[in-house]
Amino acid sequence: MDQATAYVRVPLVDESEAVGRLAELYDEVKKATGLPFVPDMFRLVSTRPDLLEGVLSGYKGMFLGGVLPRQTRELICAWTSKVNQCPYCVGTHNFFFQAFGGSKQIAKAVESAQTADDLPVDERTKVLLRLLTKLSLEPYKITDADWDRALDAGWSTDELLEGFFTTSMFNSITRMVDGLGLGTSVTASRISQQEVPAGG
Repeated sequence: MDQATAYVRVPLVDESEAVGRLAELYDEVKKATGLPFVPDMFRLVSTRPDLLEGVLSGYKGMFLGGVLPRQTRELICAWTSKVNQCPYCVGTHNFFFQAFGGSKQIAKAVESAQTADDLPVDERTKVLLRLLTKLSLEPYKITDADWDRALDAGWSTDELLEGFFTTSMFNSITRMVDGLGLGTSVTASRISQQEVPAGG
């Protein structure tokens, strides 16, 4: 067990030990993420391939296809992770945000910002992130006026639905990561320790 997973409360199946359906799912994870290893977030449910299928399906729903640019979706994930105080997921998705063309300045700002207004992004993006912050913290308080404000800012219904889906998935993921002991620090994320590709 390495230091990053030393405090995880469930067994993690190593890739070298995966067989059968789990080995197939691990291959699917690497194909979907484009990474040469299986991120530890997926390994949290590695003793239950049936649950891993659900997590992988959610990942594909967030990131493969869709109407929002991948950079925007990664910013949503990083910001939702910040709102939920999950440094592991902030580090992971700040990496992907930059890998898909996002600026280092914005990624750094996500780490320390208290509200969406603290981020160096345009007003249209702030409107979206304010709404998605409310979705994370007080979803029952979202009103038609909140929704209309996002539409008026230039977001389509399809884009907002995708943003809501992504944020809702990440509210689940951050709770699993933190609750099971993986989300202790940015450096716990092996992904955050990778070098951002040139041009990212």
